[in-house]
Amino acid sequence: AILGATGSGKTSLVNLIPRFYDTTAGRVTIDGIDVRDVTIQSLRENIAVALQEPVLFSGTIRENILYGKPDALSEDVNLVAEASQTREFVDSLSKGYESDVGHRGAGLSGGQKQRVAIARALLVKPKILILDDSTSSVDVQTEAKIQESLEKLTGTLTVFIIAQRISTVLKADKIIVLEKGKIAAIGSHAQLMGESPIYREIYDSQLGGGVRA
Repeated sequence: AILGATGSGKTSLVNLIPRFYDTTAGRVTIDGIDVRDVTIQSLRENIAVALQEPVLFSGTIRENILYGKPDALSEDVNLVAEASQTREFVDSLSKGYESDVGHRGAGLSGGQKQRVAIARALLVKPKILILDDSTSSVDVQTEAKIQESLEKLTGTLTVFIIAQRISTVLKADKIIVLEKGKIAAIGSHAQLMGESPIYREIYDSQLGGGVRA
C-alpha cells in the first residue's frame, strides 16, 4: 500500500507500473523482469486499475461491469459484485444489474460508482490490481468488507492500494509512506507504529489515537 497526502507522489509512483510513463532513472520490475522489456499491450493485459473518479458510460450496471470482459458468465459477474460490495446495493434496485447508471454514472452515488469500477477491474482477473483511492467515497464498514474479499484473492493477485485514509491500508503486507515525492518510511502497520514518527502522526490525526492494533 502507498500512503500519503495529496501531491505526495502516490499516483505518479504507481503509474510507472503500467508504463503510463517511464522512469528517467532506475528500473521498474515485475517478477524480476523490467517492464520496458515487454510490450505495453502484454503488460497492460495483466494489470487492472480502479480510480477515485471512475469512468462509467451510459448503460446498465451489468454492461459497465462487463466492459473489460464482455463474454464473462453471469456467475463471474455475481462473484466480483459480491467481492466489491456492488451486490449490496444492486439487490435493492428494482431492475438489479439491468438498472441504468445514467450519463457517466450520474444515477449512482460516488461510492456506488467506485464499487462498480472495482467489480469491473476484478472481472478481468488481472495479476496486478491498482486501487487508486478507489474506496474514498465508500463508508468504512463497506470498505472493510471489500478489503476482506481482496485478502482472499492475495494468493493469485498483487494489489497496490493508494490512499490518504490510513484505515484503508492498515492490513497491507507492506506500507510505503510518501512525503513530498520521497519515501519517508516502509513497513507493516505494526513496524511503522514503532519506528516511524510520520506514520504515527498520520494515525493519531486520523484515528484519534485510538487502540493501536
